[in-house]
Amino acid sequence: MNDFSIWFHTGFTHILDFAGYDHILFVTLLTLGFQLSEWKKLLIVITAFTVGHSISLALSVIGQLHLPQPIIEFAIALSILFTAIQQLLNIKKNQTSPRLIYTITALFGLIHGLGFSFLLREMLGASHNLFLPLLYFNLGLEAGQLIIVSVVVVFSLFLAGFGKWTLQIFKIILICSIALIVLKVSVERFLDLWQPA
Repeated sequence: MNDFSIWFHTGFTHILDFAGYDHILFVTLLTLGFQLSEWKKLLIVITAFTVGHSISLALSVIGQLHLPQPIIEFAIALSILFTAIQQLLNIKKNQTSPRLIYTITALFGLIHGLGFSFLLREMLGASHNLFLPLLYFNLGLEAGQLIIVSVVVVFSLFLAGFGKWTLQIFKIILICSIALIVLKVSVERFLDLWQPA
């Protein structure tokens, strides 16, 4: 395998790995926050997430930004929990504030990028050639992210065929389920903060 294949495959499998389900849940929530007719807004919000995590991933890998892993993992869980609550409020109001969502998503992308960086830093070691592995890894992440968005959109389209209420109920149930999962994870990761290193 060449360098592109190795790093692209690593990024692609990393975001789709169910062991790293927190990133899958976050992208799922972002997708659920928009109506099918709002696909342009969805692309913008996914791009905001991409920009955010690309910046922090790069800074972390080159050693300019470093935080302890337990703090990052706790912050990631909180970002998902906040997003779930925000999406439930948006469904209730039946409206979204795009600028606020884009800004918050970019900020949360910064946090998630730090989470992605642990694997990449470990694999790169003392390598001085960072740019291309970082680029290929990030492209793999984006491809995996688009797979998640596509699955959620296709399933939503399927449910939309049964009527608007069916789709809305599905979204509410899924968002609430994600919120409960992440609430549990948040508590566990908060407790991990107090464990001796």
